[in-house]
Formats: sequence, C-alpha cells, structure tokens
Amino acid sequence: MIYYVSGTVTVLEPGLAVIECGGVGYGCSVTAYTAAQLKLNQSARLYVTESIREDAFDLYGFSTKEEQRCYQLLTSVNGVGPKAAMAILSAGGPQNFTLAVMTGNEKMLTAAQGVGKKIAQRIILELKDKIGGANAELDFSGPAVSAVPAPGNHAALATAALQELGYSPAEINSALKGVDPAATTEEMVRYALRAMVMK
Repeated sequence: MIYYVSGTVTVLEPGLAVIECGGVGYGCSVTAYTAAQLKLNQSARLYVTESIREDAFDLYGFSTKEEQRCYQLLTSVNGVGPKAAMAILSAGGPQNFTLAVMTGNEKMLTAAQGVGKKIAQRIILELKDKIGGANAELDFSGPAVSAVPAPGNHAALATAALQELGYSPAEINSALKGVDPAATTEEMVRYALRAMVMK
C-alpha cells in the first residue's frame, strides 16, 4: 500500500499532479483544493488512496489527511464513485463538504459537476452520523459541549464541524470568541476559519 508520495512536482495540470520520487513519476488525480496548494518544480507530499481495478491502477492524492478522509467517506456512499467524490471536494474543499453534510445543505453538494439532488440527499443521510454525530468520536476536553449537537444548536454544530476538520477544542473556543450567537452554523464555521487563518 502506498501511504504517501513525497518529491518534486514535475507536472501540474487540472486534475493531475505528477510527483517524482527517486526517478519515478507518480501520477495522482487531485482536486482543485489540493492543486491550489502545489507549485510546479517544488517539493510536495500527497497522501494517497489507491483504486485498483482489473483494467486500471489509479492514485488519488490529497494535500491533507482531512481531505483524504472526506474522500474515503464520500466513496463509502453507494452510488458515489471516485469521480463524483473528487468533483465534490474540488467544488468546495473538505471544509465546505463537512459543513454541507453537517447542515444538510444539498445545494453545496449539487454545485459539483455530475452530482444530482438524489445523490446529495444520500450523501447527507449516510454521512451525517459519521460527521459530527454519535459516531464521530469527538473529544471535547475544553468547556462542556454536547458531542451530539441538538437540532438548532448552531454553536455545537459549528464546533463539531471544526473538530471534524482536525482543530483542537482550545483552537475552536478561541476562534469562536466574539461570534454572533444568532449566526447560522455556516456563518459560525466561516467566522472561525477566518479567525484561524488570520492568526
């Protein structure tokens, strides 16, 4: 199993990045999110998910473990193949995907090419419990926050979404300071992400 590839980016095209490692060029399908973080002729590391079929051996490369996990969650949904999963992550990155599932926002998912309403509904239905729900294994070591957010509790939903993206409880609490309590979950997550980027 290939866990990751690390080397020089020798080819960078829409949907494709070639990483040269020890004289071998590994062609990886990449999302727009990952491609935006790569630069030609510079070193990079991509976490790899393999897809082996009778007539093909494809590599899917991701700049973060979070994006790779989102891809793996998406392809676990019946009817969602690698192409659709990559399109969804290209449309908004792992943050927007996580947010779309947490908030049940079909429009954010159908913005991806080739993703219809029925598939979007299935993704939300099958993954909502895995992202921020009872099976998310969230660990809130900071101030008490319900691990299973109650419906309508925007702050808890936003916290769960940010936790799913890999942020610690301390980082989340700090980023959400000053947020409007009346804001929607989506607005709270965007506010927190902006606050973290500005640090």
